Amino acid sequence: MTIRRPLQLRALWAAGLVVVVLTACGPQENPAQPTIEVWRSPNCECCSKWIQHLRANGFNVSAHGERDMNAVRKRFGVPQKVAACHTGTVGGYVIEGHVPAEDIKRLLAEKPSGRGLAVPGMPVGSPGMEYGDRHDPYEVLLFSELGEPQVFARH
Repeated sequence: MTIRRPLQLRALWAAGLVVVVLTACGPQENPAQPTIEVWRSPNCECCSKWIQHLRANGFNVSAHGERDMNAVRKRFGVPQKVAACHTGTVGGYVIEGHVPAEDIKRLLAEKPSGRGLAVPGMPVGSPGMEYGDRHDPYEVLLFSELGEPQVFARH
């Protein structure tokens, strides 16, 4: 009996080690997305809906109420021509307006040269701006502090 116990313990320990290694090295189904810091008008409902969209797509969001959004945009180098409703930062990039989570994930994966992404204005059908079945076409722009914005995605 004393001979079997150490063998049983070793076998149990080895099986547990295999499970830990397979769990750690196996495919990750939903890796956690980074935290997006968002500055928005305290009473804006569409900003709240956009934040819900981000959270539903795996992002952590830290939201800050801000009355002077022009100062926020200036601080993060957002050109006036791409200005929108709210401003966020994630992974060293700026996110301006109702940018879909899928485009933010693509931005973080591809890491293109630029300051960030923007959806100028508040197009109906963009995340947070849903209005029944209506969906106006819009573009997500990759912008920098210099030069013209480039189309990153079309929706």
